[in-house]
Amino acid sequence: MKMSLFRINRALVPRFLPKSSPLSTSLSPENEEYNTTPQYPPILDLSREKMLERKKEAIYDEIKSVKTVEEKQIKLNMPRYYGFRSYMVSEDEIYYNDLSFIQHITRTHIIKNKGLPDYYNTIETDNIAEIRNGIEEALLMELDAFQKFHDLKNAELSDGDKENIITNNVVQQINKVLTNNLVQKYPHLFSNEVDTNPRLETAWYVGGINPPEIVKKSRRGSELAKKYENDPVDRLLYYTGSPSLTVRSELPLPLLLTPSEAENSSFDVPSFSYDPRVFGVGIEHRYMANIPGFWPGDSNSFGIISYLKKGHLLKRSQRIKDEEDNKNALDRQAVLSSYAWLHAQANFLGFTTFNDITYPLVTQTVMTNGKEFNFFIYQLNTILLHSKHIKENPKRNICWSSESFKLYEEVKDGKIVGLNDETLSILVKLYSNTPSERLGVNLRPYLGQKEKIIADYQDDEKREWLEREYKFLVSNRPRFQEMPQIYSYEKIYKIDHETRQMDKRRRFFELGIKPQDRKLNDRLGRYIPRAHRPDLPRHKGKLAKEYWP
Repeated sequence: MKMSLFRINRALVPRFLPKSSPLSTSLSPENEEYNTTPQYPPILDLSREKMLERKKEAIYDEIKSVKTVEEKQIKLNMPRYYGFRSYMVSEDEIYYNDLSFIQHITRTHIIKNKGLPDYYNTIETDNIAEIRNGIEEALLMELDAFQKFHDLKNAELSDGDKENIITNNVVQQINKVLTNNLVQKYPHLFSNEVDTNPRLETAWYVGGINPPEIVKKSRRGSELAKKYENDPVDRLLYYTGSPSLTVRSELPLPLLLTPSEAENSSFDVPSFSYDPRVFGVGIEHRYMANIPGFWPGDSNSFGIISYLKKGHLLKRSQRIKDEEDNKNALDRQAVLSSYAWLHAQANFLGFTTFNDITYPLVTQTVMTNGKEFNFFIYQLNTILLHSKHIKENPKRNICWSSESFKLYEEVKDGKIVGLNDETLSILVKLYSNTPSERLGVNLRPYLGQKEKIIADYQDDEKREWLEREYKFLVSNRPRFQEMPQIYSYEKIYKIDHETRQMDKRRRFFELGIKPQDRKLNDRLGRYIPRAHRPDLPRHKGKLAKEYWP
């Protein structure tokens, strides 16, 4: 009896003990380890809040460890097959008195200046006289000669559309004249990339907003979640816009503030806890797409100048007579566009809304209608705004806002009257601000050493699959089969009042299925016809291999 028990125990030990267990190896002086102090496992907080926080942090670490830019974007979209419930904010939709809301969702402190920050006083502008003649000729061409043949007299165009057409033309000419005249003194202008009317989209999570009633009702129905009924919930903000013109460089612009200075508590940011729908912000289902106007892999991945149109403000000023709010509308548009552009660039550098940037980014924003110019300098210090970070994150993003400057007074008798040298000097300083290397800073710390974009993969099949999936997500096209909906009669008679007990239970909500929780990879792979797999058995290799990150 003793022998049988001994044999059973010896058979069970290797099966249940891990190889690293001290009982699975012989104790000899060579493999014994001693510590002078006792080693204890960490004591974890087992409260519901901390357990959820650790679970989320594990997911964020998984996203951080993904090697390529495109795979990170796919990983961000993994939780939702049909896209996320997104609050849509755009460049040309400016609501009344919403500046505090915009500052909250971008964590931005605004500094009002008469001109540019003090840093720009160190930049020389000694060739204004040479540039002045070129600017005058370009303005005359666009504002006097070219308009005679343009379709600006088209009755179908609104005043705002006409102003935007003029702005696009004037901005392109100004960029061309300044670049051509400054490129010899500032060689970085030679390698810059210029985009006209680029697509700008980005998405990020923001915390600190009160929960909707449906979430509060759900929490009240759970004993564990009842005490968290009024806790804020994260909202996904989705920005869409199209600047008139953008200029990109291979290196980032120099900083105006150090990271420690950006943590100054005097840089106050207003808190906004109301639902964004109080302003009229719409909701759509969208995939998290981050497009800064170019595709991953472009060597010029740092934006230095962007020009914004403001033709839409003409219609707004007719509807809203508050002059102070109309001035704030300029700050609102500049802050949101600057943050969105830099946030999208940060995603192409390997950072995400869950993985904060490790160094600040700076951009220069110009808002104009072709005649009046407003200048903004924006330094992005953090993109970590979700959940507890909206209050605990000490970093603030900073925006320097200037007064309005006129480039000229009027066009009269084929001449430009009153060309403003001060405005021209500011434009020259923006182009003369030279990007530089960040010594000792890894610009892409969360990307792979060899594979930073999917084009770096040697496997053709994997590269093509990832490219196809990534382009589908950023196109934001709807699925062939849309997400199932609950019809009104079902909500009334089947859910709220349950008056149709005799109906057969076929609908998804009657079967306990939640379409909104379907994962991105919850699907079958692409079918491979039998003729394309002749070397495999009949019932094998039907589905193509997938490469989910």
